[in-house]
Amino acid sequence: MTIPQFPTLPGLGWSRAKRPIFSTRIATHVSGREVRSANYVYPLYEFELTYELLRAGAAQELETLMGFFLQCQGQAGVFRYLDPEDHLVMGQSLGTGDGITTGFSALRSLGGWVEPVGNIETVTRVSVGGVDTATGWAIAAPNTLAFAAAPALGKTVTADFSFSYLCRFGEDKHAYEEFMSSFWSNKSVKFQTVRAS
Repeated sequence: MTIPQFPTLPGLGWSRAKRPIFSTRIATHVSGREVRSANYVYPLYEFELTYELLRAGAAQELETLMGFFLQCQGQAGVFRYLDPEDHLVMGQSLGTGDGITTGFSALRSLGGWVEPVGNIETVTRVSVGGVDTATGWAIAAPNTLAFAAAPALGKTVTADFSFSYLCRFGEDKHAYEEFMSSFWSNKSVKFQTVRAS
């Protein structure tokens, strides 16, 4: 099954919001001491977009966004979201070969933080031990680089790639406002990442 991609429309306005979300259980003792336990190893992300202008009719921008929401049946369906500012990874270390492992999960670094990505979209370069290799590997959906032969012991695997987030809508309803004939807006399109099954 092909997972649809969130449409890119020219009416995307400001502001856009992106929120990393963790889930933590906190037990507070009578002494005031706390015990904290993280439920997630990696965060989920919540996005909120504003569409200041969605043209109806010939431009099909309103119909494209509304139709996409209807196709997903609100929160029921999943889709891929290519964040315009956060979808490219360059020279990312994916791991070190041990002579046995053939699959390397796609990762991305953000400051000192490293996390797996949702879906690999395209791979432009793969390097094993500092040597670029154009063959002998493939993308194993959704986010693994699979080698035909395991990289040798001690050889670092790096890659340049683009990725998307696997998401679902945050609500089962959307609000569209016509502010001029055939000109519409949607002030809040909310969605969040989901874990791959």
